[in-house]
Order: sequence, then structure tokens, then C-alpha cells
Amino acid sequence: MKGVILAGGLGTRLYPLTKITNKHLLPVFDKPMIYYPLQALVNSGIRDILIVTGGNHAGDFLKLLGNGKEFGLQHVNYTYQEGEGGIAAALDLAEYFSEGEKICVVLGDNIIEKNIVHAVRAFEKQERGAKILLKEVPDAHRFGVPEVRDGRIVRIEEKPKHPPSNYAVIGIYMYDPEVFRIIKTLKPSGRGEMEITDVNNEYLRRGSLTYDILDGWWTDAGTFESLLRASKLVAETGANKL
Repeated sequence: MKGVILAGGLGTRLYPLTKITNKHLLPVFDKPMIYYPLQALVNSGIRDILIVTGGNHAGDFLKLLGNGKEFGLQHVNYTYQEGEGGIAAALDLAEYFSEGEKICVVLGDNIIEKNIVHAVRAFEKQERGAKILLKEVPDAHRFGVPEVRDGRIVRIEEKPKHPPSNYAVIGIYMYDPEVFRIIKTLKPSGRGEMEITDVNNEYLRRGSLTYDILDGWWTDAGTFESLLRASKLVAETGANKL
């Protein structure tokens, strides 16, 4: 399985910090934000990794990470997203890189306490489809939210005003190669973006979407509040534990 980290976007919710750098290069406690999703993939045994970035500071990723020697890697792949178009549009840039293999996608501002080894191993054995990870949160309306009945997801809503559950679909997704065909059928949402929730709902419609509940804490770091929370959690308990 290959890994894809989505680290583009303008990071407007963190302005003026993002006036001079990419959001994913900001510090979370004692490391740049991008280190955490990269380490999560490496910990799960994934060594072939693509970073999708964009904006005016894309070259800084190469300066910081190089070929990933610090993470025990021999090579890191990079690609550039022009403008913004949503998570699914960014993921579409990874089609050439995937070469028909399954992929594990991590949003660059997602930070976890433990690891995704179990989920990755389970998806490697899954014949087809997709796997998403869920976590119970107090502010589900900020995320994609699943409605779960009898242990099965029946639908996923993107940032609902009235969440059907207290679970968030966190920014870690696993897909078979069909994901790129699905992305090409999407239409922009009301936000003008290609929504990853629409991709997941299509897999759900096909009956090939599975899920796991993430163990340990999880947070994004895309707002001032969540960036502070992430730094505190990492300082107090650490991250990416095996």
C-alpha cells in the first residue's frame, strides 16, 4: 500500500501565521505539523509516500523533509496542487503515483496519539472498496458525520447542523484504485469543492465501505483552537505511539 499526505490549501483560518508559510509547516509542540501524518504512515509500514502541497511555500517542504532520511525513508514524492478544489480534487493528483495500488490518505493537519497499524493491515486484506476511521468528538458538526445503525454506516453528512451521531470521520482514508474513477464523476458541492464525503458515500452505496474506531486521541490542527489543543496533547501524552 502507498501513502498520500494532503498538505495543500491556503490555511486561511490560521492567518496571519500562514502569510509566511504553509499551514502544515507550523509547529505542533516541538515538531512541524507535517511530521505527524508522515510518521503515522511510516509506523504503519508504508514507505512509498506522496505529499500533495500547493500555495506559495511548497518548496519549503523539500527544504524541510528532503527525501525523508529522518524518517528512515529513501525517497519522498511531491506534487503540486494549483489553486483549491477540496480534498477529493487534491487526492486526484495522486492517481499517477498510485499505479493501481491501494492507498492510505492522511490529511496533513491530522494528529493521532497511537497508530493505524491495525486498520492498514485490515484494509490490505479487504478485497475491494474503502475504509474510513471514526472518532467520537464533542463538536461533530465540524466534520463529516456518519449515521450508524446496528453497527453499519447508512449515510455520511458533511458538516451537518444537526449531526446524526457524535462520531467524526477523521482525515485518514483508505481506498482501492476505483477512487480515481469515482472522483472524476463528482460535481462541486455548495462550497465549490469536490467533497471527500461524496467519495465515501459512493463506496457506501456500492456496499464496499468499512470502518474502524480509532484508538487513542485524535485532533486536527487547522484552527487556532485545534492547533493549541494539538500542541497540548502532544506535550502531555505524545503522539504516534506504536
